[in-house]
Amino acid sequence: MRKVKAGVIGCGNISDIYFKNLSSFDTVEIIACADLNIKLAEKKAMEHHIPEALHVNELFSHSEIQLVINLTPPKVHAEISLEALENGKHVYSEKPLAVTKEEGARIIQRAKEKGLLVGSAPDTFLGGGIQTCMDLIQTGEIGRPIAATAFLMNSGPERWHPNPEFFYENGAGPLFDMGPYYLTALIQLLGPINSVFGSTSTHFPERMIHTGEKKGKTFKVNTPTHFSGNIEFKCGLVATMIMSFDIPAPNSPSLEIYGSEGAIRVPDPNQFGGPVLMKKKGEEEWKEIKLRYPYTVNSRGIGVLDMVSSIQRQTPFRANSELAYHVLETMQAFFESSDSGERKVLESTWNPTPLFAEKSLLKSNK
Repeated sequence: MRKVKAGVIGCGNISDIYFKNLSSFDTVEIIACADLNIKLAEKKAMEHHIPEALHVNELFSHSEIQLVINLTPPKVHAEISLEALENGKHVYSEKPLAVTKEEGARIIQRAKEKGLLVGSAPDTFLGGGIQTCMDLIQTGEIGRPIAATAFLMNSGPERWHPNPEFFYENGAGPLFDMGPYYLTALIQLLGPINSVFGSTSTHFPERMIHTGEKKGKTFKVNTPTHFSGNIEFKCGLVATMIMSFDIPAPNSPSLEIYGSEGAIRVPDPNQFGGPVLMKKKGEEEWKEIKLRYPYTVNSRGIGVLDMVSSIQRQTPFRANSELAYHVLETMQAFFESSDSGERKVLESTWNPTPLFAEKSLLKSNK
């Protein structure tokens, strides 16, 4: 089959791993990149041997490009994705799909009207770590899942990021920044979500940058920075979730699934590999489980490849708009539940997808 020709919009830090990995695919070819800063696009094009560096509007109108990979900041994800669709191009976006569910719904509706596909990160759930956890659950290794916890608690990115202000704007914060990884993993492992009962808060309304040229500068926080609540899945299981940038004594990311016969400690859902730990009923120690699936290093872009296969073969793909919208509505439900003080029932759902067993999509996938 002919390669699908793609263009990347947004040449920030995350673009490097996409350029690197996508160059290893046999079914897709990046022929152009664009950014509001044309100098940055030219720099990335040179570094990664991309044929053309373009202005954003030039990439939209490029006649050869079939797929736009949207790596822009979250607040403009919807604008860029909708414009790509208007120009007759499929879209794969970095997470989240959009910053409001209304924007997300418009993207999905327009794609349907145009007969185009929309995909969205994260695709970390396609990695060997979470896929192994899915396998363990589906084969009954821990019995019937009955509870789960998902915790991300730290003191915020201003301690390590030289330009952290965007993490504290609307459409960001710990839930929209890191929540997609945790929620996508939970949905993959446990099925669709039925409702959310949550609360939001901001304990530190002003932050100080701790590194880089802006060290010592303070800035105001414009989004909640602590989210906690219960997530009820359609299977009846309830998960407890905390996403926070307000914890001064950070802990490691934690995602655990508890079953009737044992428990699984899921690896960091922002990563592709392990370790995967399991403890059976009656055992005292956690045991590390050998990963059963490939893609255990940073394989960002395999969601794009799965989508490219769908474009070529008219088959389903996994990191799709249905999943991304279900995650988006779940995150929005935390705000709505907190504002109303009531449990928020979701309108969307998601259909489970099969395990991702491809073993030769990248030239190097250890």
